[in-house]
Parts: sequence; structure tokens; C-alpha cells
Amino acid sequence: MLAVIRVLTTQDENLLNAHGRIITAKYGLPTRSYCIPDQPEGIYNEETERIAVPKIVRLARQAEEEGAKAIFISCAADPALQEVRAECKIPVIGAGSAAAAVALALGRRIGVLNLTEATPAAVAAVLGAHMVAEARPEGVKNTRNLLTPAGKEKAVKAAGELVSKGADVIVFACTGYSTIGLAGELRGRLGVRIVDAVEAGGVVARYTLQN
Repeated sequence: MLAVIRVLTTQDENLLNAHGRIITAKYGLPTRSYCIPDQPEGIYNEETERIAVPKIVRLARQAEEEGAKAIFISCAADPALQEVRAECKIPVIGAGSAAAAVALALGRRIGVLNLTEATPAAVAAVLGAHMVAEARPEGVKNTRNLLTPAGKEKAVKAAGELVSKGADVIVFACTGYSTIGLAGELRGRLGVRIVDAVEAGGVVARYTLQN
């Protein structure tokens, strides 16, 4: 079983399990989803990431105790990745570094679709000089904003800007784009490869759990 740690608080079972369903549907892996408490808007800046770290570590320990064979932190900032790896004996995958690695396997001019102004360090560190452009949806402040038709429309527009800046691969630096099915909207429409961060995490998880 792959534990999927969501970094926003929700009582909506459909929303909670959205990323796990993507991984199960594409890769056949059983998943169990967990969410951190008291952060209904998720992680969207340094302060919200800081307060989320101990919560993620606690959930990771719980997941390992409940039989998880690997852990997927479903956030492109890879919050608490090193801390969880230090605490748990099972493999731990971060969405951001996984997505960036897959993007580099597909091209060398990577455009990053962010949620906030700055590309997460976990993504930028892997891409290095191959990150040729970055963009974000205008007026979108957190992952909840993406759950509206307007938020999705603005994300599509921002992705188009990356292509106009020379990107031959677009990587999502927010797993909220997975929740709204943005990859499906863009594939075949922009003429470039699209790397969904949750799908990328699933690729790594499948490889990990088969070895």
C-alpha cells in the first residue's frame, strides 16, 4: 500500500482521495490517503510549509505503522521530505522532485507551472539550467482557488505562456493541478509534453514497490 499524504485539510472524502485515485487508475497501486489537520488552504508560502512539517512527519509515522510500503508526499514543495526519510524506514517520494526528474527525462527546455510566484526549491534544484520559463495563474493564491472554473481557465492560460517562452516540456509545480485534471486539458492542445506531479510520483512509487 502506498500512503498518500495530502497537505491540505479536508473532510471531503472525494477530494481527499483524488490523488490516490489517479495513482491507482494509472499504475494499479493500492493507496491510502491522509491529510494534515488545521490547514484548509494547504501549503502556499514558507510559513504554511513550516507549520506543516511536523504534521506530515506524524502522519508518515502513522502510515508506516499501519502497513504502508512507501509514502508519497503530494506537494510539489516536497515539505518534510528529508525529515520523513530520517524518521521512516520505508521509501519516501516527494511530488516536486519526482515531477522534475520525469520532466528532464522528456526534454531539456522545461517550463514550470507554479501556484505561487517562485518555483519550489525542490523542483528548481533538479531542473537547474534546464528551467527556461515559469508562470502562474493570475490571481490564484492557493490550491483552493484552482477548484473554480475561473481558476482552471487561468491555469490553462498560464501554461500557454510557457510554450510561448520556449518550453518543450511543462511540469506542474503544484499537485492542485492534478486535482482539477489540468493535464488532460492541456495534452494534445499545446504541442508539448505535460508532466503531472501526482502521476510522476506514481511512476516512482510503482518502480519503488516493484523492487
